[in-house]
Amino acid sequence: MTTKGLLLTSIGIAIGALAGYTYYYYVGCASGTCAITSKPLNSTLYGALMGGLVFNMFVKETKK
Repeated sequence: MTTKGLLLTSIGIAIGALAGYTYYYYVGCASGTCAITSKPLNSTLYGALMGGLVFNMFVKETKK
């Protein structure tokens, strides 16, 4: 993966983590039975994973 690809994926991870924590903070799960949104760490990690995957879709592969 190129430097540009790593940078784009890293930006996606950061934005996803921020979005995951924001979702936990404003929506969350009051009862504590939700697997992803019951704890801020779970929500942040899930958001980071999804953000990284989404932004990684836009990385163009170099042909050899």
